[in-house]
Amino acid sequence: MLSLKGAVRTRRIRSIGLKLVLLCLVLLALGFAGFIWLLPSRQIMLDRDADGIVVLTGGTSRISDALELLASGRGKRLLITGVNPGTTTGDIAREVVNYNTLLSCCVDLDYSALNTYGNAVQARRWALAHGFHSLIVVTSAYHMPRALAELAHQLPDVRLIPFPVVSDRLRIEPWWSSGDTARLVLSEYLKYLAAKVRMRFDSFSTSELTTSAVRRT
Repeated sequence: MLSLKGAVRTRRIRSIGLKLVLLCLVLLALGFAGFIWLLPSRQIMLDRDADGIVVLTGGTSRISDALELLASGRGKRLLITGVNPGTTTGDIAREVVNYNTLLSCCVDLDYSALNTYGNAVQARRWALAHGFHSLIVVTSAYHMPRALAELAHQLPDVRLIPFPVVSDRLRIEPWWSSGDTARLVLSEYLKYLAAKVRMRFDSFSTSELTTSAVRRT
């Protein structure tokens, strides 16, 4: 049987633990609110050009938007990273018309990246191989914070210009009105937090730059 002093100590520890849990939940909620606040609800207009353009796969609209930016002279070359191994430039050409010339001359495909971290690693190798000092980043609006964080970690000296692709669903209805959209945004926020924590303990060697899994077309 616990003594009175032991019971008081146990109660105090439980109280402190509960307060810490509540504090963490409040901080998570505030962070999520800030994350949502920063998500764009409409397409933006770029006010500057860059050396290169990087698009993270995940939807045809991302690639078509990136090709449109390349066609308008916003960048010199385009990297499509995270391409399915069975996908060719011919497959892409059938999905996005009128860009055959650009696909054959100025687009590089990366087949090795399996996630956002891999996208950033391949973008780093590609950017440094071409001597690029600025990149336009094309991905979905909800994915942009994590993509920029990963890319900034891999390329701290490269200027990143976000070009978020806003889905029709986010344009038409708020994220909380759909269970699927709410789960997607919350999941992305948690992945963003996990990535930020991992990056505090992450390091990479410049020797990795000697190898590349980017295929030039």
